Amino acid sequence: MSVTPWHVTGRVDYAKIVEQFGCKSIDTVLIDRIERLTGQTAHHLLRRGIFFAHRDLNELLDAHERGEPWYLYTGRGPSSEALHVGHLIPFMFARWLQQAFQVHIVIQLTDDEKFLWKDLTVEESQRLARENCKDIIACGFDAQKTFIFTDFGYMGHMYPNVVRIQRCVPMNQVRGIFGLSGEDSIGKIAFPAVQAAPALSTTFPHLFGDRKDVRCLVPCAIDQDPYFRMARDCAPRLGHPKPALIESTFLSGLRGLDGKMSASDPSNVVFLSDTPEQIRAKVNRHAFTGGGATLEEHRKHGARLEVDVPWQWLNVFMEDSKRLEHIGNEYGSGRMLTGEVKVELANVLIQVVERHKAARAAVTDEVVDAFMLDVRT
Repeated sequence: MSVTPWHVTGRVDYAKIVEQFGCKSIDTVLIDRIERLTGQTAHHLLRRGIFFAHRDLNELLDAHERGEPWYLYTGRGPSSEALHVGHLIPFMFARWLQQAFQVHIVIQLTDDEKFLWKDLTVEESQRLARENCKDIIACGFDAQKTFIFTDFGYMGHMYPNVVRIQRCVPMNQVRGIFGLSGEDSIGKIAFPAVQAAPALSTTFPHLFGDRKDVRCLVPCAIDQDPYFRMARDCAPRLGHPKPALIESTFLSGLRGLDGKMSASDPSNVVFLSDTPEQIRAKVNRHAFTGGGATLEEHRKHGARLEVDVPWQWLNVFMEDSKRLEHIGNEYGSGRMLTGEVKVELANVLIQVVERHKAARAAVTDEVVDAFMLDVRT
C-alpha cells in the first residue's frame, strides 16, 4: 500500500492510514453533532463512512456554535476534458456542507500543477480548467457563496501568502512530506505552498477582508492530507488558525479495490460524458464482484460485499438508504445475483451522469464568468 498526493497503489488500509497520518476517525457522536447543528440528516457520504477521518473538526464546530465565521475550501487538478464519477465525491459533499451551514466556499483549479506534472502546455491546462469549472458548477453550488479560481489567474492576488508559506517550510520538510528529490523541477518543489495558501483567509480579501481569524474546512480525499499537514504547521506561525480537514476514502476502479480510479484507463472508469450504453457495458464487462464462482456457491455463501465493486459504488451513489440496505441483505445472503446488482449500479450511475449532463448543459460561459468574477481589483 502506498498513498501520496499523486499516486495510490495497493489495497488501502484506512485504519492504518489514520494511524500513520495522525488524523482522527469520524464517529457517530461527531455525526450526531453535525446533524444537531444543521438541523438536517447528515449526508449519506458521511453516514456511510465515505468521509471517515478529520482534523480539528470539533474545534471548527465549536467556533460555529460561538457564531464565528468559517469557509470551505476544495479543488480540482484539471488534467482531462471530462471528469469521472469519482471526481464528484468531494464536490457532492462540499455542496451539501455549503447548503447545510450556509458558508462560503472557494474552489481552486490547479492548472499550474497539471502543467508541472503532466505533458500539457500552459494554454491547454488553462482551457481544461475552464471546462472542468463547468462540471463543478453543475454540482449545484450557491453562486452567491462560491468563488472558483485558477492558479494562473489568481496567483497575483494570493502570491503574498504563497511566499509566506514557502519561507516557513525548509527543503527537507518538502522532500520528507511529498517524496520529491533533486531530480524534480523547482516548480514541483514550490507548488505545495500554492495549494496551502487558500487555507488562509487573507488569500481572499474580497471575501474576508484582512481578517486572520476566519477558519477553514477542507473536504478532500485522504491522499491530500500531506498538503494540509504542511499548511497546518505554517498557519499559526502566520497568525491564522489551523485549517480543519474532513477526509474521504477513494473510489476504486471497476476492476477491483486496489488503488483509486484513474482516467488513464477508460474501461476502468465511468466518465461524466459516457452514454447510458457505455455505462451499462462498462459495469457488465469490467466490474469486479464478490459473488460466488457458481450459482450454487453463491446461493449458499452469498457475496463477499467487502471486495465487491458494485456494492462499494452503490454505497457512494445510491441515495436511497432503505433500498441500499435491502440490496446488501439480499446480495450478501445469496438471494440476489451479481447480474442483478450490476443492473442496480448501472441504473444509478446513468441517473447520476444524465442529471449531471443536463445541469452542465445549462452552464454557459457567462455563468462560468460569474463564478470566477474578478471582484478583487
